[in-house]
Amino acid sequence: MQELERYSPQEIEPKWQKRWNDWQLFKVTEDPSRPKFYYLDMFPYPSGELHMGHMRNYIIGDVISRFKRMQGFNVLHPMGYDAFGLPAENAAIQYGYHPAEWIDRCISRMRQQFDMLGISFDWSREIRTCDPEYYRWNQWLFLKLYERGLAYRRPAPVNWCPSCQTTLADEEAERGVCWRCGTPVTKKWLEQWFLRTTAYAEQLLQDLELLEHWPERVKVMQRNWIGKSTGVEFDFEVEGLDEKIRVFTTRIDTVYGVTFVVLAPEHPLVPKLIERSPRKDELEKAVAELLMESMEERTAETTEKRGVFLDAYAIHPLTGERVPIWTADYVLMEYGTGAIMAVPAHDQRDLEFARKYGLPVKVVIKPPDADLDEATMKQAYVEPGIMVNSGPFTGMWSEEAKEAIADYMEQRGIGKRSVQYRLRDWLISRQRYWGTPIPIVYCDTCGIVPVPEDQLPVLLPRDVKITGKGGSPLSQVPEFVNTTCPKCGRPARRETDTMSTFVDSSWYFLRFCDPKNDQAIFDPEKVNYWMPVDQYVGGIEHAVGHLMYSRFITKVLYDLGLVNFREPFTRLFTQGMIYHEAYWCPKCQAYRRPKEVERSETDGKVVAICKVCGSETVITKDKMSKSKLNVVTPEEICERYGADTGRLFILFLGPADQDAEWTPVGVEGCYRFLARLWRTVLSAVQKGLFVHNWREKLSQAKANLTNEERQLRRKVHQTVKAVTEDIEGFRFNTAVAAMMELLNELQPFIERMGRGTGDEGREIERILVSEAVELFLRILHPFAPHITDELWERLGKEGSLFTQSWAEVDEEALVQETITIVVQVNGRVRGRIVVPIDADEALIKELALQEPNVRAHLEGKEIKRIIVVPRKIVNIVV
Repeated sequence: MQELERYSPQEIEPKWQKRWNDWQLFKVTEDPSRPKFYYLDMFPYPSGELHMGHMRNYIIGDVISRFKRMQGFNVLHPMGYDAFGLPAENAAIQYGYHPAEWIDRCISRMRQQFDMLGISFDWSREIRTCDPEYYRWNQWLFLKLYERGLAYRRPAPVNWCPSCQTTLADEEAERGVCWRCGTPVTKKWLEQWFLRTTAYAEQLLQDLELLEHWPERVKVMQRNWIGKSTGVEFDFEVEGLDEKIRVFTTRIDTVYGVTFVVLAPEHPLVPKLIERSPRKDELEKAVAELLMESMEERTAETTEKRGVFLDAYAIHPLTGERVPIWTADYVLMEYGTGAIMAVPAHDQRDLEFARKYGLPVKVVIKPPDADLDEATMKQAYVEPGIMVNSGPFTGMWSEEAKEAIADYMEQRGIGKRSVQYRLRDWLISRQRYWGTPIPIVYCDTCGIVPVPEDQLPVLLPRDVKITGKGGSPLSQVPEFVNTTCPKCGRPARRETDTMSTFVDSSWYFLRFCDPKNDQAIFDPEKVNYWMPVDQYVGGIEHAVGHLMYSRFITKVLYDLGLVNFREPFTRLFTQGMIYHEAYWCPKCQAYRRPKEVERSETDGKVVAICKVCGSETVITKDKMSKSKLNVVTPEEICERYGADTGRLFILFLGPADQDAEWTPVGVEGCYRFLARLWRTVLSAVQKGLFVHNWREKLSQAKANLTNEERQLRRKVHQTVKAVTEDIEGFRFNTAVAAMMELLNELQPFIERMGRGTGDEGREIERILVSEAVELFLRILHPFAPHITDELWERLGKEGSLFTQSWAEVDEEALVQETITIVVQVNGRVRGRIVVPIDADEALIKELALQEPNVRAHLEGKEIKRIIVVPRKIVNIVV
């Protein structure tokens, strides 16, 4: 027999990638006659090359998209690039070329990597958010929001480097210093643009209940971020000033326990109070230090609270008492009103702050059966109890007092019941170059003037010098800044801030439905055909940023009458990270690549020695990252094992929603599986075992199968069913395992056929093999599309499995007619018997005693007892 051709993915895969491209296999259009399925991966930022950790997301998407297409769905599976933003601008500063050039190079490289892995994107719909054809509609959307009062401008603090004379993103101001020059960062108040997300807070909260197929932890994160609270809102008057401090509390029952008021360092009243103080310079310095703390530091429970007295007092609205006004890091402008009534006896943060700075503690609620010592208590009492020291409400149960005090304040005009949200309006202004210009003009006569729609897009100028210093780069371009007022025609100035890239990604999924439209943001008919997205996949880190903003914009578009749905994503899946070994050399103070270390293992302990300096490295498990030099690239995998192996392994690593570790051994195992499949199918072809009209002959053949053949056919259809259910449930690892098990049974069956007899197999066997091989290739195709299309062709088939129907389960084949039972003699296995699945105990005993090897072990022995465990085991005690 002729030697079988060797499996060579490096030859097979480029061949099929070219064919798929030539056939435009993945291009789709609207087709109302077929059910649609819109699958979307969160589009990437083109920051360089992709590694296999990134690719987990896209390979998952390719499996689902191919699977749904084979099930008969009209599948939209697009890809684009979130191409504006800070990394491109920083790269331009670092490497000296324009952000657009850097983005183009990155996109070209990433596109090659996607194609190398055979991802089935419809590239005819590709979008890049940095193209004027796209960001024109960002600007149009901004104008619509502005018309509805949902876009507005107000002062807000930013990170500011006095040396570079520029704003900094939070990640550029780590530890309170500028990432470029090391100068301590300050806070600066600038006029900035916001979108009024708070107008949709209740809708965003209520509609979460419609999202039945979202992970519960994502919904919890969004509920917490929206943070609906019901309480009472009222004012403290500021002594000696015509100012009021508005506070909101859910614990109005503790209002008589207020001993000081705290403002967030960003509160607009803080500089006014500092201006009146004899300690002005001291207070300004102290507040500046508070503002330099990161949000994580300010909100961490373990961080020691810091603050400063502002030399001012507020008047308690119920008691008339003077209470000191402080500012402290643990109060945030983003939450509530940016000011709190501090009740240290009944709030732990307030208590810790009061103890640190020697402020009074006043108990106003006590447990029913005990008293609290204001001087010594270390834990705030936060449970319900009896009101004390609370004026007319003393003696009441605290839960009843909440309503009574609220009524009292409302009747006297002191305060009112209120619902507040933790959610804050969306700050979209960026003092950056590489982003969408905000379509606003400032005129000395007309004020703020929106750019007319027919003048869009406001183009981002290309001839800009980016240094990272001197403020917004656009402000240094006179031909951009200087314009005429659209209203009066007089000289005017353009807005030089650009939009947050979250604006770009808040509606991109809609543009994919109609990406080439130059007359409108999209055609509502096309969008309403494809949307909402049926399956969205991405990282959990986007739960309260991108996902929230996308929901907000969708609701605005619904109210504008442009879409007929209020939620953009029907199903959401969040994938886990891929981890890989990283090697840190303490002596070199650098990470090393795997080829730069010498690994050895002694008594189970792995040691890696740095080849540069000879020191032992620290081995850690970190998520794949270029900075840690622990990435595995698609090129490495494809050159050595092929794309299908890489795809299969990334799916076999473990549950897709959990973190997993990359191991070279596992990659090799997946390669061996595909190579065995290759040999098995080619062997069947070489032996002439494949029958093209097997479906027509199967019905008659099923009645004449041997027990072994029935078991194999049952295994085939069990696997088809399991793989189908596993793909739908995102259990790709168990789907791959099931197909590996099937090959373990199919391979030896095919190898035995015709061995040593010159007979190439009975007709029934050929029918059975034909069914098994064809169904196997169909269910494996979404996972390993190149090898399956090649083997499909070797079977004499045309085209791609992508256009074939999904494998159907024969429910009749799943019915188990017989089972195998182990037979033991005195607890030791001596044989196995095959019995009807409904066999009674008497028949099982009879067949067990007739089994030849069992009979041999019973000779000359007395049977004392026969124990039958139904469907499992027979133990004969002698």
